[in-house]
Amino acid sequence: MGFFQIPLLAETGWSRTTFGVAMAIQNLAWGIGQPIFGALADRYGAWRMLALGGLFYAIGLAIMAFASAPIWLHVGGGVLVGLGTAAGSFGIILSVFARNVPPEKRSFVFGIGTAAGSAGMFLFAPLSVGFISLYGWSDTLLIMSAMMLIIPVLAAPLFGNSKSAAYSNESVEQTIGEALREAFGHTSYVLLISGFFVCGFQVAFITAHFPAYISDIGIDASFAGYAIALIGFFNIFGSLASGIIGQRYSKPVFLSLIYIGRSIAVTAFLLLPQTPISVIVFAIVMGLLWLSTVPPTNALVAIMFGTRHLGLLGGIVFLSHQVGSFLGVWLGGYLYDLNGSYDTVWWLGVALGLFAAVVHLPIRETAVGRPAVAA
Repeated sequence: MGFFQIPLLAETGWSRTTFGVAMAIQNLAWGIGQPIFGALADRYGAWRMLALGGLFYAIGLAIMAFASAPIWLHVGGGVLVGLGTAAGSFGIILSVFARNVPPEKRSFVFGIGTAAGSAGMFLFAPLSVGFISLYGWSDTLLIMSAMMLIIPVLAAPLFGNSKSAAYSNESVEQTIGEALREAFGHTSYVLLISGFFVCGFQVAFITAHFPAYISDIGIDASFAGYAIALIGFFNIFGSLASGIIGQRYSKPVFLSLIYIGRSIAVTAFLLLPQTPISVIVFAIVMGLLWLSTVPPTNALVAIMFGTRHLGLLGGIVFLSHQVGSFLGVWLGGYLYDLNGSYDTVWWLGVALGLFAAVVHLPIRETAVGRPAVAA
């Protein structure tokens, strides 16, 4: 979405705060919708939710393309695109994977699923830049709206729900209320939610505002396209490596190291001379760390509570991620308009990364204790 900010605002005359609010609403709708669509996928199957997500996303992009006032940008690019993303997000996809592979392979398979999303980012970043250059931002949104309609076709094989799981470690049948009470009474789950908030803040801020930041520091806008594409490309390797590492070593410790690495990367980027080369190096490093948090985070939820309500419980963790995304995107636009600089938000992200590193260390990588069930 960040590639559309400058041309859209140049044509409409709206402020960066206006665009930031739309993207913040998008991330919040994504977060709120995730546990809802996750619970529905647990019960009715992933295919229905993925098909619905593709339709929401297509309609949202079309409305955004014709937005004549900020309200339509907020409805289309904000609410509908956010709900569309929620209905097709990692929580639902990885829940399907978790139910159909043995526990000893879950982390690795989660890495494959996350890497697939990264491959899409790698493809669509330069494609977006090229389409905007050739057709303008509005027509590009319409082209991508049409592309979203293939999702229901691609998702058709994912017809099963949580009760058709090939692999499960549940010993009791729980209602949604019982599952929620158990999860929020578990300290490790609460800590995981707190840490994933930071991931959302950091990732969404860069996605929405990095292209504009590159332009602000006097670097050719094309490097923003290269940077986002490189983040997607190297995140393929980062996600696969994350799945392998999480399968063999402590997931909480690994997550702490990822967040420390992000804080170091941002600090170095801000303090060292900023050149096209430093932008490329920063993109490569951030790409390796980008969504590498997703496989171990989702694997921890599956280890703690099993797969029966994984769409719901994983969705709630992701809701925290999207609350962080909301703040990262909104504060980026608001503080830029207030101070004329993104520096405050960059340094806030560094501090939050250190906070996330600390809160992951006490997390226990074990199943929650449940009473034994009589034969």
